[in-house]
Amino acid sequence: MTIIDNAIYVDGVRVAEPRTLAQTYGLIRQHNGIAWIGLYRPNTEDISSLADEFGLHHLAVEDAISAHQRPKIERYDNVLFTVLRPARYIDAEERVEFGELHIFVGPDFVITIRHAESTQVGGVRSRLEKAPELLRMGPEAILYAILDRIVDEYEPVARGLENDIDEIENQIFTGDTQVARRIYALSETVIEFQRAIRPIPTIIEALQRGFGKYQVDVELQRYLRDVLDHALRLADHVDQFRATLQTALTVHFTLVAQQQNEEMRNMTAASLAQNEQVKNISSWAAILFAPTLVGTVYGMNFENIPELHWSFGYPMAISMMLLTGLTLFAVFKHNKWL
Repeated sequence: MTIIDNAIYVDGVRVAEPRTLAQTYGLIRQHNGIAWIGLYRPNTEDISSLADEFGLHHLAVEDAISAHQRPKIERYDNVLFTVLRPARYIDAEERVEFGELHIFVGPDFVITIRHAESTQVGGVRSRLEKAPELLRMGPEAILYAILDRIVDEYEPVARGLENDIDEIENQIFTGDTQVARRIYALSETVIEFQRAIRPIPTIIEALQRGFGKYQVDVELQRYLRDVLDHALRLADHVDQFRATLQTALTVHFTLVAQQQNEEMRNMTAASLAQNEQVKNISSWAAILFAPTLVGTVYGMNFENIPELHWSFGYPMAISMMLLTGLTLFAVFKHNKWL
């Protein structure tokens, strides 16, 4: 286990930094404050220790150990268990990196468990320590600040995805054959981003339902409503991304089909032109073959050919050649082979 940060807060101010979990348990009672324990991929033994000390429900503990949970919020008596999916856009690789953050919030403690590399929580702690008036509102204020930071971090992710979609829309009309692959890859990222952001409004609405029962500070309620509005706008924006990508894919396939149809038309035109040439060649071959056949017969010099010694034999042979050729020419011309 790696303890990222571990501190005791009294009246919004850090008063102790225990090095172990055992020290943390004693200092909470000693100072009557709030413990904020930040862990990175803790083992089963450490989570069991936390569960025994703070009365964490075994189902939430199992989720925290196994990880790979969907974003959600669950209440077990006076302990809230929240799962969030932080995200950041990596511009150089044009991809979104998702993390996983588990948060236990009790009357006098907050436990944050990271299952992936993420800098969001560290930034939240620094922000709250500079605003003790917010930190003294209690553990719910820490949960609010984490939600606010994660939703804020979704904004550059949305801008990065929007820029990629704009590039795809331009790429579609360049005839790039790889655009379909890019659309599919980006669609998968958008779907995963939707899975991360869409539960956020539900999580905040669940917190709102407990405002009265758990006497949440009025100012904190206003902050959470602002985060809810931001999350709803982002969720709608991301929904538009998915619709845009579906439209882009449809347009791409339409353009590909048109290109294929044009190629087929060109091939058909070329085939027809070739057929016309074959007809012309075949017609002239037939026309030339007929006189050749007659000339070949009379060129055999057989003595028994009746017309051989006839004075009109030669004109007759020439006439037959011309007549046959003209007849074939007329027939082919009538049939539009010539």
